[in-house]
Amino acid sequence: MATPTDTTSRARVIELMGALAAAEGPAPSRLDGVIVGRLSRPQARAPMMYDTGICFVLQGRKRAWFGDTSLAYDAQQFLVVSAPLSLECESTASAQEPLLALLLRIDLGVLAELLLALDDSHGIARAKPAGIVATPMTPELNDAVLRLLEALASPADARILGPAIVREIFYRVLTGEQGEHLRSALSHRGEFGQISRTLRRIHRDCAAPLNVATLAKEANMSVAAFYSKFKAVTSTSPMQYLKAIRLHQARLLMLQDGVGASVAASRVGYESATQFSREFKRLFQRTPSEEMAQLRGPASAPQQIGAAA
Repeated sequence: MATPTDTTSRARVIELMGALAAAEGPAPSRLDGVIVGRLSRPQARAPMMYDTGICFVLQGRKRAWFGDTSLAYDAQQFLVVSAPLSLECESTASAQEPLLALLLRIDLGVLAELLLALDDSHGIARAKPAGIVATPMTPELNDAVLRLLEALASPADARILGPAIVREIFYRVLTGEQGEHLRSALSHRGEFGQISRTLRRIHRDCAAPLNVATLAKEANMSVAAFYSKFKAVTSTSPMQYLKAIRLHQARLLMLQDGVGASVAASRVGYESATQFSREFKRLFQRTPSEEMAQLRGPASAPQQIGAAA
């Protein structure tokens, strides 16, 4: 049962988030790397790309599917994505109780400092790295999130106090229940680090003529070892991952830049517009033109909240 203090704090969190995320969809906050978002209606399960980050759903509920794993996160659970991943997500929200989310992009500079300190006090992380983890909130994290929201409400507080609170949240996550898994994943050492760098290479150069042999060589692995480790981290094959990245990037180009399907296909590395349309429909369950009509129409759903991509 919630205590009066818990109830008061939660009400204050919702009040602050409601003001910070006043408009529908994701939006930048007063602090670089911190994004707020509102979603006022449910969204059905759909493919999404998630970049590295920590996501707090402070009202409403999201569920993510990663291979055969299903993870829920809401006011009691937060999500950490430690490598860029292709997921399927659905959201629970309504006009009366909109989904309100806070996303912290992982600052590798701050993270490196914390990892060095934690290696001294916690020992070397020996757990198997995890690309995505849902973990229960703690009183300390709840308090830090509330203080961050209070700081974001003021330009001066956001600039002066915000970075220290974000750093504290990273620390709380790394020393929490799944801390050893996350420290192992985020330390960028060993095979997980090699795969993580490969994922970023694919995101950066998705239009390039990449293949498994090239990526394995860059990761200093045999093709067989690379394929196995890649699938363990992403729950998909390297070429399927590359295809998903290209299709998501093309979708953004069509939506944000207004380019046609054939131009978008060419920009992300497709030589055949027909193949692009076929694979686009397979992933999104609609043709490119149908998808754009849906997203640009008056009843279109906003971009998924909680995606770090």
